[in-house]
Amino acid sequence: MDGTAITKIVTHYMAAWNEREAAARNTLLEACWSDGGIYVDPNVSLIGREALGGHIAKVRASRPGARLEFMSGIDVHHNLVRFLWRLVRADGTHGETSIDFGEVGPDGRLVKIAGFFGAPPPPG
Repeated sequence: MDGTAITKIVTHYMAAWNEREAAARNTLLEACWSDGGIYVDPNVSLIGREALGGHIAKVRASRPGARLEFMSGIDVHHNLVRFLWRLVRADGTHGETSIDFGEVGPDGRLVKIAGFFGAPPPPG
């Protein structure tokens, strides 16, 4: 799979996080998220598209009007991706820049995303 196709998949993934309507979000996730895809961040570990969709709905409900925005381009090599993002609240304030690392499976959909919130810790 080429970098342009993988970039499109990651763009769909971010769009799913920003989609308010469950049906439209599920359509986006079907296009970009593997049936058994694994999502982990400091707060949660999930397996499967339905679990991820439910988590996104829960996060959206806890932050009405918020959205995620890319803070970098999508870096691709082989079947791996990384990108920076941040949460923008309804009032326009934003959270720290965070980073996601992902893997795309043979069917062209994401099989794993590992997210880290905020800046990395200082050395030592």
